[in-house]
Amino acid sequence: MNISFVEDEGNLFDRLTDFIPAAGRDSQIRSTVYEILNDVRKGGNQAVLEKTLEYDRVSLSAHELLIQQEEMNNARSSLDPKESDALKDAIANVSLFHKRSYPQNWESENLHGGLVGEHYYPIRRVGIYVPGGQVPLVSTVIMTVTLAKVAGVPEIVVATPPGTNGQVSSELLAALDLSGVDEVYKIGGAQAIGALAYGTETIRPVDKIFGPGNAFVNEAKRQVFGEVGIDLLPGPSEVMVIADDTARPEYVAAALLAQAEHGSGKEKIYLLFEEKNLFPQILKQIDSQIKNLSHKNEILNVIEKGFLAILLPERERLAEVANFIAPEHLELQVNKNSIDFYLQKITTAGAFLVGHDTPTSVGDFAAGPSHVLPTGRSSRFSSGLRLQDFLRRSSVIRYDTSSCKNASLTIDQFASMEKLDAHGHAHKIRTLST
Repeated sequence: MNISFVEDEGNLFDRLTDFIPAAGRDSQIRSTVYEILNDVRKGGNQAVLEKTLEYDRVSLSAHELLIQQEEMNNARSSLDPKESDALKDAIANVSLFHKRSYPQNWESENLHGGLVGEHYYPIRRVGIYVPGGQVPLVSTVIMTVTLAKVAGVPEIVVATPPGTNGQVSSELLAALDLSGVDEVYKIGGAQAIGALAYGTETIRPVDKIFGPGNAFVNEAKRQVFGEVGIDLLPGPSEVMVIADDTARPEYVAAALLAQAEHGSGKEKIYLLFEEKNLFPQILKQIDSQIKNLSHKNEILNVIEKGFLAILLPERERLAEVANFIAPEHLELQVNKNSIDFYLQKITTAGAFLVGHDTPTSVGDFAAGPSHVLPTGRSSRFSSGLRLQDFLRRSSVIRYDTSSCKNASLTIDQFASMEKLDAHGHAHKIRTLST
């Protein structure tokens, strides 16, 4: 295997900048997506069906876009009991986690004696994109739809691409049915984002779009922002493992292989370690474990293109590099006495997986927090999907005669400084009439 390995050096951050792809820079993708969105805006169903045939190699009619409830019910009934239990367990954990973060409306008296506060409302209609096709991401249903349900969103629309047989996987449909979704469209790619944003003869437009996708889906979300809201732009998966001398090489190798398994070829895998002699042990484990994995070729492709191992003997420098990379997932396979240090010093990870017995898999599938997380260094300024993303906030201001008078001096001065006498008059007329 051809694996990139570096020791700490003066130009390390320059090298990392070159290694980490910047989102939105591909002019060909931007142009292609613009054309797709324009076609969908103008052509509605017909454009969606043409793009589905062109990109997914599936011929559908407009009537076939909406998946019927009977098909979803049948998919749920066909589940193996163990599969059903796993889905229910994940839904329960995700619901429990996000119920704790539901914000409360509040009001309080300000210095004028007026009441000010915040009220929260569920977004009325949301669209959720769930990657599908040959690798249906059943867990993404739970990591998005469950949050919308807990938030009280009244209308949840899901778009997911069909496989080459023109069908959506029964496991994915079962997860949707268990999650309480009854409006699901068999549509993928940038055309799905266009249909959700602009609407078609079959699909009513939504207010905000959620969910991960490939470069074309993310670019489409970027381009429709403003017409509708979007959550974030999660790209190809990333993992960083920080390993010290207590790390078990087989655990580290398994973590790296698991994220490489996503298999788009654009995933990024980082290993930051303190002990030089740990690295060959990890490589040996990668060689051993990969032999038994079903996606061996895809994993090898990611490891050879997107794996970077960095030797950083000092914890402070290690934390500095981790903050610069701002990984999607960060596994802390370190001594328990070092955990608090890293949790305090590293402030840009999308999700922390803490301790030797916490693989990213539990976060991907069932622990509770959403696995829809920022990638490509965007964890520096954004967070993973959360319940509040399905709500909108309105501020509330309530003054009476007394508090209105108490604000007079301040309002008069601002109206004067900004040369907005109508603003001043709108306030003063109330104080003069009492």
